[in-house]
Amino acid sequence: MKNSIVSSFFFRGSNFSLLSALFYIYFSFIILCMVEKKFKIVTLGCRTNQYESQAYHDQLQAMGYSEAAKHEQAEICIINTCTVTESADSSSRHEIRQVARDNPGSKLIITGCFAERQPELVGSLQGVTHVVPNKDKEKLLESVFPAAELPEFSIKRFEAHTRAFVKVQDGCNSFCTYCIIPYVRGRSRSRSLDEIVKEAKGLIANGYKEIVLTGINIGDFDGAKPENEKPDRLADLVRAVDRLPGLERLRVSSIDPDEVDDDLADAILNGMHTCHSMHIVLQAGSNVILKRMNRKYTRQIFLNTVERLKSASADFTFTTDVIVGFPGETDSDFAETLEVMKQVKFAKVHMFPYSERARTRAALMPNKIPQEIIKKRKHEVLRTAEQISFELREQFIGRRMKILTENIDPSRPGEICGHTENFLMVWVPRSDHAPNAILEVELIANTPDGLIGRLSCRQASCG
Repeated sequence: MKNSIVSSFFFRGSNFSLLSALFYIYFSFIILCMVEKKFKIVTLGCRTNQYESQAYHDQLQAMGYSEAAKHEQAEICIINTCTVTESADSSSRHEIRQVARDNPGSKLIITGCFAERQPELVGSLQGVTHVVPNKDKEKLLESVFPAAELPEFSIKRFEAHTRAFVKVQDGCNSFCTYCIIPYVRGRSRSRSLDEIVKEAKGLIANGYKEIVLTGINIGDFDGAKPENEKPDRLADLVRAVDRLPGLERLRVSSIDPDEVDDDLADAILNGMHTCHSMHIVLQAGSNVILKRMNRKYTRQIFLNTVERLKSASADFTFTTDVIVGFPGETDSDFAETLEVMKQVKFAKVHMFPYSERARTRAALMPNKIPQEIIKKRKHEVLRTAEQISFELREQFIGRRMKILTENIDPSRPGEICGHTENFLMVWVPRSDHAPNAILEVELIANTPDGLIGRLSCRQASCG
């Protein structure tokens, strides 16, 4: 359209000349340069994937690209896939087909664990131009721009989030019998403590009040030190980030109970900004099932870890993961899982029906659980999780606590939600408050969707 306007201006009548032609070429070039280069990134799965996708986002923006709106076509599309369950595989395939259909002719780059596990299948899907294995994730854009000098693979912001996830480690050495991740992510390897602290410092400078340290198996963190040097531990990293000026909150993401040693517990309990809430993985409450899963702890080790933190800080809360329907799980085994849930009163439970993954030892185990029983146990876990989280929140009614505001739900336009330092969700009147604000609220009511808070007079601008 714009080119046709330029053409009619320079070519009308008999006034065409060499000078007109040169002007036409020049203005056509300018108009082409004005067409903004767009990218689109789709992320499935874990927080580590979210971190990596944000790094691609920052790299592309630094190269002059802008993120495409939902219904805009993009020149470069990246899909960071997941394969932790059969459902994740299905979602990954769906997203690849959808993005290819919506962005014909784009450079469609597929990476992540589904692409790692089934590269031939992914490469055969219509529209896919590049399949990048996990080991090359940090060099992903080299496949599209082989001759370019690319920006550093790190993050300076975390789009659409008020908390920023910082990847400290990748890979896993545990080889739980149900888990495909060690095969697709590789052996555990850590970033250096100095590199992580530098990145966290940059995020704080860009306005982030809360940092979450994350990884595939964060308890393996060793600071990437040479073998002849004493490794940095996760507790060392927590203390180093906790000291950064401007930080308001620091969280440690998913970790196994046997990895919460005395030093890490001390760093979290006595830090200046460390949050008294942790995601400690349970998976099952039965020692028989934990052993079959090749987990490195027992039910009692889990409960002892929780008690050690809870006894030192009464407000300490916990979230967790639970798998239902693992091969051989009896009614008695399942009942033990429910018992632990009720004893701990988790703030949130992530429930996963067992999903068989080829190449894992659990796939070869006998005594598979019928789907109708898995479905029944799934609903029972969800029902119990709702009950215990409601009971936990009840204990905080009448308390004054600070929340970090996070997002505005279109279905609740007059409210804004946030989490307390110990990870309780609270809804408050929106007033003039935007996301990423620290507000002091009085907790006045409890609902299935979280607590209801009342702002102080100063924050609510009341007289």
